Amino acid sequence: MSASVRRQRELRARITAARELASDPDLSRAIAVGREVLVDCERVLGVDHPDTLVARNNLASACHSAGQPAEAIPLFQQNLAHYERLRGADDPRTLGSRNNLAGAYQSAGRVAEAISLLELTLDSCGRVLGADDPRLLGSRSNLALAYQSAGRVAEAVPLFERTLADRERVLGADHRDTLASRNNLALAYQSAGRLSDAAALFERTLADRERVLGADHRDTVATRSYLAELGAAQKADDPEA
Repeated sequence: MSASVRRQRELRARITAARELASDPDLSRAIAVGREVLVDCERVLGVDHPDTLVARNNLASACHSAGQPAEAIPLFQQNLAHYERLRGADDPRTLGSRNNLAGAYQSAGRVAEAISLLELTLDSCGRVLGADDPRLLGSRSNLALAYQSAGRVAEAVPLFERTLADRERVLGADHRDTLASRNNLALAYQSAGRLSDAAALFERTLADRERVLGADHRDTVATRSYLAELGAAQKADDPEA
């Protein structure tokens, strides 16, 4: 085995180890190791090598998950520029990279930039992937979330409704993405003042998440909290109800 092949295998093993560290609640170790691996990948393999792109994306994702969007954004931007330059605007890897950058923009409060990227991504997904591709459904859900974050609830609700219907049909009623869509739609209904619709959807989501994920799963706990908060708000508005 040549020295270059051995070095590349070692780097790949380190990339995998850094990605596995991202499953820990404390992401500081994943970020520290990810930075070291990225520096070595760029030095040994080059800035545009496929393994370097994976290492850069892993580090960006860990920074984003750790609440450090300012650190994640330039890393996601660099990968997106690579994919757009070498693979074109509609390549699936370009679409995924654009979606990642949009998420970091949204976390950083740059919602208008996130929406522009997500609208572009959804349009491309429709042309490239097909109407039932889970990646397109995820892109539509992300755009709806961005609209809601921007206060554009009237535009968010129909996107959430369509995504939920499509995920129920394509993925099934108990798929985790379907459950997430149902929860997102309930939150959007609440934001739109449709409180009875929100309560009914939260109740169904809670029952399904308890059955599918378990009573103590973090998603189940979150839905239970949303439902309790909604109930308290309704009671405050109408003490005799």
